Amino acid sequence: MYRYKTRGTCSSQIDIDVQNGIIQSVQFMNGCNGNLKALSKLVEGMPAQEAIGKLRGIECGMKGTSCADQLARALMEIEGRAAAQ
Repeated sequence: MYRYKTRGTCSSQIDIDVQNGIIQSVQFMNGCNGNLKALSKLVEGMPAQEAIGKLRGIECGMKGTSCADQLARALMEIEGRAAAQ
């Protein structure tokens, strides 16, 4: 389980489980409850690289990021750590 502290969003944290490059589970703390539950369900079972490609750069209003973008950034950190091991 990987814990990512978000920046610039209503959600404050994302807990992510990735096994062998596949997203097993995602849980957001705070934020838009229904939307974030839906986003979590949509990416479960998806390769992390595919989710990164779809979510990276999505913005919410004028924030310059979004919960989806923060998830992509967290997945990039996870992938970077896996490559370093």
